[in-house]
Amino acid sequence: MATANGAHLFNHYGSNSRFIHFTSRNTTSKLFLTKTSHFRTPNKRSFHLNNTLTDKIHHPITEQGGESDLSSFAPDAASITSSIKYHAEFTPVFSPERFELPKAFFATAQSVRDSLLINWNATYDVYEKLNMKQAYYLSMEFLQGRALLNAIGNLELTGAFAEALKNLGHNLENVASQEPDAALGNGGLGRLASCFLDSLATLNYPAWGYGLRYKYGLFKQRITKDGQEEVAEEWLEIGSPWEVVRNDVSYPIKFYGKVSTGSDGKRYWIGGEDIKAVAYDVPIPGYKTRTTISLRLWSTQVPSADFDLSAFNAGEHTKACEAQANAEKICYILYPGDESEEGKILRLKQQYTLCSASLQDIISRFERRSGDRIKWEEFPEKVAVQMNDTHPTLCIPELMRILIDLKNLNWNEAWNITQRTVAYTNHTVLPEALEKWSYELMQKLLPRHVEIIEAIDEELVHEIVSKYGSLDLNKLEEKLTTMRILENFDLPSSVAELFIKPEISVDDDTETVEVHDKVEASDKVVTNDEDDAGKKTSVKTEAAAEKDIDKKTPVSPEPAVIPPKKVRMANLCVVGGHAVNGVAEIHSEIVKEEVFNDFYKLWPEKFQNKTNGVTPRRWIRFCNPPLSAIITKWTGTEDWVLKTEKLAELQKFADNEDLQNEWREAKRSNKIKVVSFLKEKTGYSVVPDAMFDIQVKRIHEYKRQLLNIFGIIYRYKKMKEMTAAERKTNFVPRVCIFGGKAFATYVQAKRIVKFITDVGATINHDPEIGDLLKVVFVPDYNVSVAELLIPASDLSEHISTAGMEASGTSNMKFAMNGCIQIGTLDGANVEIREEVGEENFFLFGAQAHEIAALRKERADGKFVPDERFEEVKEFVRSAAFGSYNYDDLIGSLEGNECFGRADYFLVGKDFPSYIECQEKVDEAYRDQKRWTKMSILNTAGSYKFSSDRTIHEYAKDIWNIEAVEIA
Repeated sequence: MATANGAHLFNHYGSNSRFIHFTSRNTTSKLFLTKTSHFRTPNKRSFHLNNTLTDKIHHPITEQGGESDLSSFAPDAASITSSIKYHAEFTPVFSPERFELPKAFFATAQSVRDSLLINWNATYDVYEKLNMKQAYYLSMEFLQGRALLNAIGNLELTGAFAEALKNLGHNLENVASQEPDAALGNGGLGRLASCFLDSLATLNYPAWGYGLRYKYGLFKQRITKDGQEEVAEEWLEIGSPWEVVRNDVSYPIKFYGKVSTGSDGKRYWIGGEDIKAVAYDVPIPGYKTRTTISLRLWSTQVPSADFDLSAFNAGEHTKACEAQANAEKICYILYPGDESEEGKILRLKQQYTLCSASLQDIISRFERRSGDRIKWEEFPEKVAVQMNDTHPTLCIPELMRILIDLKNLNWNEAWNITQRTVAYTNHTVLPEALEKWSYELMQKLLPRHVEIIEAIDEELVHEIVSKYGSLDLNKLEEKLTTMRILENFDLPSSVAELFIKPEISVDDDTETVEVHDKVEASDKVVTNDEDDAGKKTSVKTEAAAEKDIDKKTPVSPEPAVIPPKKVRMANLCVVGGHAVNGVAEIHSEIVKEEVFNDFYKLWPEKFQNKTNGVTPRRWIRFCNPPLSAIITKWTGTEDWVLKTEKLAELQKFADNEDLQNEWREAKRSNKIKVVSFLKEKTGYSVVPDAMFDIQVKRIHEYKRQLLNIFGIIYRYKKMKEMTAAERKTNFVPRVCIFGGKAFATYVQAKRIVKFITDVGATINHDPEIGDLLKVVFVPDYNVSVAELLIPASDLSEHISTAGMEASGTSNMKFAMNGCIQIGTLDGANVEIREEVGEENFFLFGAQAHEIAALRKERADGKFVPDERFEEVKEFVRSAAFGSYNYDDLIGSLEGNECFGRADYFLVGKDFPSYIECQEKVDEAYRDQKRWTKMSILNTAGSYKFSSDRTIHEYAKDIWNIEAVEIA
């Protein structure tokens, strides 16, 4: 049973908490903090409490004179200073002797958290009392980034904190830099989820995020002479000041075991391996609002009783800790390698843990809020569950299991509730992301869920048969093969009968002919050499045919290959939910017309588009203060932070010389910061007056970092063929910056990382080229690095193979920060180009509708590569960039067929268009007035891509939730 039930668990909601940011305190506070030496002194900093037996220790945040409303107290630097001192003294995680940067960060963060906690509890106190419908966002990733500056920015306390820390001998920016990025995600999937939480809180929507508390994250990336090296993240090594462990909120999770039928006829899942999931909550504050929502992260463990003390004392230490180790490792790593059977099991355990713990928590909340009158048919009117990609698919059978097995609902009732509650966001068309799990593995790990999935699949089969009938059996069979949840399974017996072919009756007058090892039935054997239109035949005589047959030797038939049975998670998502959405207009069309076309024809009302967005708070307001100040000045208001449509007002000033000068100065100040950062992280020196050309995203062949580096090599080779004067005339100085992680088991992606670093090492040390071209790979790219690079960018590369990127979100962040993009018509690029203007976007490459034909052209051997592309390959093979053998990498771009070859992602096809487009980029950059206008118009046109707009659409069209402003 869950320990997280009963009113006692949520007694903090009933407290008399009030909304505050910080209490402003007078000089007669009962808490006296003094120091024995000047506080700025680096050695032996300490605080002492002047205290008597009759004194009471008061918290400088929550203590206030009388019963007046805390929200009436204006926060100021003095009260914040006291709060930071208080935490340095009374909630220490460091030794007391010094107040250095790490300690200053923790004390500052704890001070902020105090304010958030009161608003946080009060927010849910309102939600509990009103019992409105609430949205729950389940995601395997939440790429939060640093929280300190975002939190105090949302609380509008940046200036006050900066002053308080200055009083204590520190700089806010330096203190904030001590915070490690929370290692809870990797790419756009997790960053989107975090933007959504920010918007949900800012817009006052009742919502909650659910994820896993990964101890070691994905990995920390190091770049060595051998390329990428992975080491464990250490973000939790000294704890997180933001999270609050809820030791009284835990739920049982079961794996393995068996399912049996009880005497009451019910199915029981018994035996197996039992663990528990414990809740860790992180507050998510909204901007200029008191609403503070939760990101609840699950950590896995077992009770102390499961520690085998006898085995430990007998010297069997590993055995003694086995249960705890098996539980804890579920939350060790994001996306553990799944090449092995153990890796697959661990991933499935992660997904089920997220789904089961979250649903048990949601149901517990529903029951508590319902009181004595629980009406399960009202569950979808109080709960909306959004599955962020296919990872939380097990929500569907898990909700069915709980409703049927534990809450005693019948199948039809449970299925109706589940379908009305759950919705699915598709994020990609890549096959590896449309997950398929081994049926055998799932049956072993989750036997009860497999029973439920089998029943859902059988219902689906009958619905398909009912819809399409049995007149055209070939068409029906095709539909069933495509749409079923279970792959490579026999049909249910009731349906299989439709496909039994009747025996062919033979007329009595028909002569039966038996053919043995001699041909006796005819003196001719006729074979068709052409189709029916040709009517051309060849004839063999009986003797010749007999001779041929005699020469044949018996051939043993090869054993039939039995395809593995799979569970298609994406199909289950579509069947089990009431809404399916893509994340960009072009992607949503591909979802409807290609990925799930049969489902779209069956249930067109389920399919929607919700173009992604990013939060303008983190991605302009806080990460780019110089640009934010300019936008506020020229639009005349700060309202654009919440109403991004006001950014469009910049359009009328795009030619204004004063604005252009200010715009360029802001960009240059951001670039100067990046110059220092690159020197510190990579050792490479670059100049701020060069064009900063940036591609930062997960390393994957479809994202085509290979196309980018091939373009750079072509540029470098042409430079080497020119005189110094010709180079200066023909080329704009560029700093080409890459960043992103390759999955540890993705060999080709890791080759690309090494290739980029090898090219950079050669070019950056070439004295003939100097500052005209630099290539820098930034190690361990994360949110904090993005917040530095994106405001400094001139050109950003979004050059995926058309039709393969669902949306992208970094393209939106770059546009917001006035960066001009070069890209294909893929994902949200299409809509960004529409909004910023075609003339302010550098377009190249094949379009999505052309890709299939181009791949066929390649397979047929008709593709002729551009000579410039061949030139680059030969240059690489000449060892121009070192002795490493890149045959496997280059080989993937050659040949006409075979896995891992034939240039599946069309690098060679798009290369000519790409380098010609880059020439247009150089031409535009030379005209700084034109370039600056393009930059301004990119920011002005980016207003559509706020996650606030996206969340409003989800709330209205999918979740049916209403905003509740906390008064």
